[in-house]
Amino acid sequence: MANVSDDELKAMTQEERVTALGMRTDQLAGRAMRVEFDPDEEERFEYPWAPQVDFNKRGEIDADDFDTTGLNRQIRAMMAEGYGTIVLKNPRGKHSVGVGILTRLNLIIEGSCGYFAVGLIDGVNVRVNGRVGWSCGENMMAGTIVVEKNAGSTFGAAIRGGDLVCKGSVGSRTGIDQKGGTIIVGGDTGALSGFMMQRGRMVVCGNAGKNLGDSMYDGTIFVGGKIQSCGVDAVEAELTDLDKAWLTRKLTQYDLLPAKGVDHFTKIVAGKQLWNYDNLEPNEKKLIL
Repeated sequence: MANVSDDELKAMTQEERVTALGMRTDQLAGRAMRVEFDPDEEERFEYPWAPQVDFNKRGEIDADDFDTTGLNRQIRAMMAEGYGTIVLKNPRGKHSVGVGILTRLNLIIEGSCGYFAVGLIDGVNVRVNGRVGWSCGENMMAGTIVVEKNAGSTFGAAIRGGDLVCKGSVGSRTGIDQKGGTIIVGGDTGALSGFMMQRGRMVVCGNAGKNLGDSMYDGTIFVGGKIQSCGVDAVEAELTDLDKAWLTRKLTQYDLLPAKGVDHFTKIVAGKQLWNYDNLEPNEKKLIL
């Protein structure tokens, strides 16, 4: 880049500035663009390297025979052989089970898992017949996860898509940094649930702990029980007929619809005062915080 003063840059057009700053010298020759999806796919997009599986082809894995790494490798090996339904027996609280599966699969876990169960998945349908530790479904992109019992903290951290369901209660910070998708809790959730939520929906059929929705940027939280307190910039909004219809349909899908319906749910959204936080006066910042 030639020696150009700030005054000279200001006098230039945008095209001249781009050239002067050396932004046209990047050599792209020899670089390939990796195609992650098949544009000719008619029904849905899939990764081109994903194995073709048959949901009617069912197999079992005894987790007692493997450590965590070996167990995840065995799941992938069976998928490569065309198994579309895999039953995992005796997980015994192993951590990081079923992570990083980026294709269609029915995964049935008969027992309980430790932390980071079935995280980073894209398109898997999972049923856990026991409990899970913290961060179940972390960074999930698509698919469904249904946990029949309880879950630990940070349930659905940074989830991006799909349905993540716990029929029991969950710990604190549920849906922290949620970026999309739907989280459904049949029981209670702990403190700071929905913290820094950016998009998506969270449904809590029971009670919610302190600082619900703290610093949420966007998205919607529905609570069927009591809310101990709302966090910074989380405010109550009107529960519309469209909200009620969606709640009824979604909760019915997972057999979690309360006997008294959904009219009693409270809707929490972002107050959006933090959107322009840097532009506020000091006394206005104190009011928000």
